[in-house]
Amino acid sequence: MQKIEAVNDFVVKFANVNGSGSASANELFARAILRMGVPVSPRNIFPSNIQGLPTWFEVRVTERGYLGRRGGVDMMVAMNPQTWDQDVKEIEPGGYLFYDSSRQIPRSKFRDDIHVIGMPLTEICNAAYSDPRQRQLFKNIIYVGALSVLLDIDPAEIEKLFGEQYKGKEKLLDSNIKALNMGRDYARDHLKPVGLKVERRDNVGDKIFVDGNSAAALGCVYGGATVCAWYPITPSSSLAEAFQRYANKLRVDPATGKYRYAVIQAEDELASIGIVVGAGWNGARSFTATSGPGISLMTEFIGLAYFAEIPAVLINVQRGGPSTGMPTRTQQSDVMSCAYASHGDTKHVLLFPEDPYECFEMSGQAFDIAERLQTPVFVMTDLDIGMNQRLCRPFAWDETQQYDRGKVMTREMLDGGADFGRYLDVDGDGIPFRTYPGTHPTKGGYFTRGTTKDAYARYSEAGPDYMYNMERLLRKFETAKSIVPRPVLTASKYPARFGAIFYGSTSPAMHEALDALAEQGIYVNALRVRAFPFQDEIAEFCASHSKVFVVEQNRDAQLTQMLVNEARVNPANLMPVLHYDGTPITARYITREIAERVARLNVRPIRQGMVA
Repeated sequence: MQKIEAVNDFVVKFANVNGSGSASANELFARAILRMGVPVSPRNIFPSNIQGLPTWFEVRVTERGYLGRRGGVDMMVAMNPQTWDQDVKEIEPGGYLFYDSSRQIPRSKFRDDIHVIGMPLTEICNAAYSDPRQRQLFKNIIYVGALSVLLDIDPAEIEKLFGEQYKGKEKLLDSNIKALNMGRDYARDHLKPVGLKVERRDNVGDKIFVDGNSAAALGCVYGGATVCAWYPITPSSSLAEAFQRYANKLRVDPATGKYRYAVIQAEDELASIGIVVGAGWNGARSFTATSGPGISLMTEFIGLAYFAEIPAVLINVQRGGPSTGMPTRTQQSDVMSCAYASHGDTKHVLLFPEDPYECFEMSGQAFDIAERLQTPVFVMTDLDIGMNQRLCRPFAWDETQQYDRGKVMTREMLDGGADFGRYLDVDGDGIPFRTYPGTHPTKGGYFTRGTTKDAYARYSEAGPDYMYNMERLLRKFETAKSIVPRPVLTASKYPARFGAIFYGSTSPAMHEALDALAEQGIYVNALRVRAFPFQDEIAEFCASHSKVFVVEQNRDAQLTQMLVNEARVNPANLMPVLHYDGTPITARYITREIAERVARLNVRPIRQGMVA
């Protein structure tokens, strides 16, 4: 029988039951490999209930540094009878099935083209522990111990991780090491070697291992945020919680010990964005963290902030929708709802981070952009980036950074006779001057309103006044093109007829797919879009290729539609590649979809005189 053999290049997937404590053990497995200098990319695929339903934890191991999902499983650690058939089906031919052999499983439940590794985990735990909870928790550690033998993972790295986790708790430390060694001893004595191995490397370098929500929270601190108003919603809740942890350390007055920030859990999403808008009007840098259903509930205040021109930052950790959708699954399904959030004619700035580094970077940048443009800015992350730990570049923290507050009229300017019109375009970029409350005792005041007004903030329902503001807002949106992050081009090795556009969390799988396509002789130029509004080079990129594949994680090709509507791209040039089952897109899926379409596009006619 074929046997998969690979060193530092395989996928292990754990199938468990939610609430069994398996996630901690599976993360321990991934971190131990990382400590051996081999890049890993773990993904926790979990249900939206507290316990009892199936959960999976997938660990991609590759010394080449690919951080997206590959597709396929080389070893399945099947600990959940509920999902047995599905889990066994996923294993690659020649792969490995590791399972708890304490109870007999019919032969028909196995496959002839995979290698089966049975270990009586329940029997071992029942013999060693009398407490039911201990049996459940230590079973996970025991199978990690067995896997460390099968895959040659250095147990010293696991023990170091235990030492860090249970520092000062020697009883817990000793009991976990004991369970680890029980698994190792059994594997050495009873299990045969497998073809998957981990060898120590130095391929991690100075990269850090962090989740996108924590990175975005730290980016908000770096960007000068002092107010966070939020309402709990998966998968964004940990972002607000992380902001509070960081602010507890970094937003404290060293002289007085007083906190210099506010975190407010509002009664609902509408209230939370209302607090953010109020804080922004007062001059504070403020933000909310939410997901798609929260954006839906916030749209009334988002429209107010857009038309009253108040800076606000919204970090949308996207999940599956519509309605309640899939709270613990990932998608890029809020692109259009955020771009045009609110009623009437609105267009909002969107930023698309690709990894935790850009979550940090763009969350910090978002406050400068929001204040320069005096408008809401959306940071469009998603569950895959937000809740999964990933290797990325270390964050760059500049102690000398100066915040860009945009056009703020000061007391000195007012005393000098400056003409203050809150919505007056003085230089053609569409952005007016604003004042902070209390700037001057008699000058610079205005009434913030969501209804129509003239250039001096005076109530007006006159058509020309309304059109003036609406057209000025369009000029401001045009100005935003020069402010938001520019797209990034990945040029193919050889001249390419085809292009690809992608964004956000599709990036890791896309880069691997480009390499895989090149190995097949298919060369594709790729452009990663990092923001909306779209700069001119995006339309130029589309026009310079016969076909452009647009890779997205939603059903309705939302970015594709926006490229047609906003960048005036010929829709006949665009070919959507769509993935929306709630799991992160894989490199194999992208490769297969593009390769199959290229094969069809490259078909030449048989009849003489016809053209392709």
